[in-house]
Amino acid sequence: MGIKWRRALLEGLLLCFIFFVIFGPISSLVIWSIAIRWYWPHVLPQEIGLAYWKQALGLQRDWAIAAVSIWGAFGTSMLVALVSTALVMTMAIPAGYALARFRVPLKALILLLFLMPKAFPQQPIFVNLLPTFTKWGLAGTVQGVILIHILVCLIFGVWITTSAFKAIPQELEEAARSVGATRWRTFWRVLLPLAAPGLLVSTVFVFITSLTEFTGTFFIGLPFVTTLPMLLYSSSGYNMQFASVIAIVLLIPSLLFMVLIQRVFRPEYMGGIAG
Repeated sequence: MGIKWRRALLEGLLLCFIFFVIFGPISSLVIWSIAIRWYWPHVLPQEIGLAYWKQALGLQRDWAIAAVSIWGAFGTSMLVALVSTALVMTMAIPAGYALARFRVPLKALILLLFLMPKAFPQQPIFVNLLPTFTKWGLAGTVQGVILIHILVCLIFGVWITTSAFKAIPQELEEAARSVGATRWRTFWRVLLPLAAPGLLVSTVFVFITSLTEFTGTFFIGLPFVTTLPMLLYSSSGYNMQFASVIAIVLLIPSLLFMVLIQRVFRPEYMGGIAG
């Protein structure tokens, strides 16, 4: 009986620890976002309210709380993320199909090359790209930021899309071709519907990565392009309440998309390359 009691106690403590690790930071953001006054050594805010939310959403204008409307940055973030996602997936779907179905020379090396932007510290990469973007007139423009986001996001588009196509049995494609279907018709009517959940996963990862990308936007977009991550960075040093509001706004689409991924995700999409 004593052993079972200790085991139950340890399991309870472990669950409490996991709950704290997962929900502790989120609960802290929520508390900070509604705190009007919160000073040491008080455990909880002395005054709460929705003033920072109203200011951020443009429902009121009060310069005393040092917060601005986020709608401009939100619109820029959504524009950049949507365009970047569309362009990345336009390139990733044919590339993933070719890498999954054809005997491409040096296929492993090509897939490895897509990892290069993530294999090295990003700051030196973007600093070295800045003179080139300035020469081309793309520094400080939305177009330049979109190009940087494509560079950052292409890894998720190509790798997950390749896995999605590779997870589909080759026999299904051969069966469609054997009854007279062209390669294009087979791709459109057979492979694409079967790969749709994996392509959705890839699209979501690309969109979230673009929506939350900061480093490339900072080096290439300054001083004229302001996204939500840029606004979060600029406010985090002096206004924790406003920064918490922006963090929650960025967190909401990520959580929604993660729930969506959990419903459609299958492990073989990630294991398709190794198969």
